[in-house]
Amino acid sequence: MSVMPDRPTLAETEKAMSNHVSDLPVDFPAAAAVSSLYRAANAVRLHLTNSVLRKHGLTWTGFVVLWVVWIWDGAETRRAAENAAISKATLTGVVKTLEARGLMARRVSETDRRLVNLELTPAGLALMKELYPVFNAAEAEVVAGLSPRSLAQLTNSLRSIVTELETKPTAVATDPAPVRGARRADVRGAHRRTGGDSGTKSARCRVGQRRGFPARGPPTSG
Repeated sequence: MSVMPDRPTLAETEKAMSNHVSDLPVDFPAAAAVSSLYRAANAVRLHLTNSVLRKHGLTWTGFVVLWVVWIWDGAETRRAAENAAISKATLTGVVKTLEARGLMARRVSETDRRLVNLELTPAGLALMKELYPVFNAAEAEVVAGLSPRSLAQLTNSLRSIVTELETKPTAVATDPAPVRGARRADVRGAHRRTGGDSGTKSARCRVGQRRGFPARGPPTSG
């Protein structure tokens, strides 16, 4: 049995992978390319978060949402979530955090009051104009070891992958579908464990808390 080292290198990870899939009918070049792409994306994200974003109190997802709303001069919430490659549920939490910092505002659409548009506040606009040049300098550090030709080839290859995947229905992030009957089953089970009606209310409360709701009711909109 192999032991996972602290912060395994790319070579160690590929070796461990090969030990487990070498006898399976898989496309090894594709596996190597995609796993390297995934690892590179994670490494770049971590580097940019720690070297730039953390100093400004931003998470990666928070920055991406700011970026999307900035470059499109505002965005409807569904479009913002799609462009940031996150679910609407995730977007809701991110926007609340950015609103609390005075960086983003929500506006009800004038043409369809069911829709909500996101806009950067003056403080949000000032932050992005200050932050992006610093962010881009860190991006330049990431690719500093590549020649101009290699950099262009890498960019074109990655764009080809993105363009291909953009045509597929799986390209849009979605909220996870609820498991039908799960909450009802949880309540019934808790009801039986507590011995009858006297425990039903507290059982429902505990079920709600497991789903992230406060003890006195569902979360209020903010």
